[in-house]
Amino acid sequence: MKVLIACEESQAITKEFRALGYEAYSCDILPCSGGHPEWHIQGDAIAEAYSGKYDLMIAHPPCTYLAVSGARWMYNKDGSVNQDRFEKQKEALFFVKQLLDAPIKHIAVENPVSVISSQIRKPNDIIQPWQFGDKATKTTCLWTKNLPKLSPTNIVEKGEFFEWTDKNGKKKRQAQWYMDALAKAKTPEERRTLRSKTFQGMAKAIATQYSEYICQYHN
Repeated sequence: MKVLIACEESQAITKEFRALGYEAYSCDILPCSGGHPEWHIQGDAIAEAYSGKYDLMIAHPPCTYLAVSGARWMYNKDGSVNQDRFEKQKEALFFVKQLLDAPIKHIAVENPVSVISSQIRKPNDIIQPWQFGDKATKTTCLWTKNLPKLSPTNIVEKGEFFEWTDKNGKKKRQAQWYMDALAKAKTPEERRTLRSKTFQGMAKAIATQYSEYICQYHN
């Protein structure tokens, strides 16, 4: 089985598939930070997805213009639509559609809660890091084709949260790991990379459960 991990520079999931003995490659426009450039394709993920080489693809399209957490930036202060952001969201959704329509038998597209649900289709699966051994909360949606829902492997505590009151007196709450990531980031690019991290337990479950399913039922 040959596996493509699209839009992944960290190689978190790639390494899990490799540990199981599968020929897996990460692909991103950025160089990899996972330590295995020999397993990395630096280039266009769509071109690679449509190459006809792969049996399974896990894709992580950038969520900057897709996540519902950024919906407030879609409108200007006067209530009008921010046309630049609107066009970028359209481009991001088209990119997701291309990934989902790729000629690969088994596909999983990962993103946080996003407009993919309303503009394309609802996710087939929703998971959390704390279901797979990591004490953290990060709602992760999966849009899949010919793949099962993931089964929790090690349910633990949901992790710490940071709470505060904004200038309007409204109480807010955010996962502590996310706040720590924002504090570490020195640039917007670093912030995007840190907040989009794939937790190890989830990466291992994706590699293990998807590969077992495919080998058992779709040889």
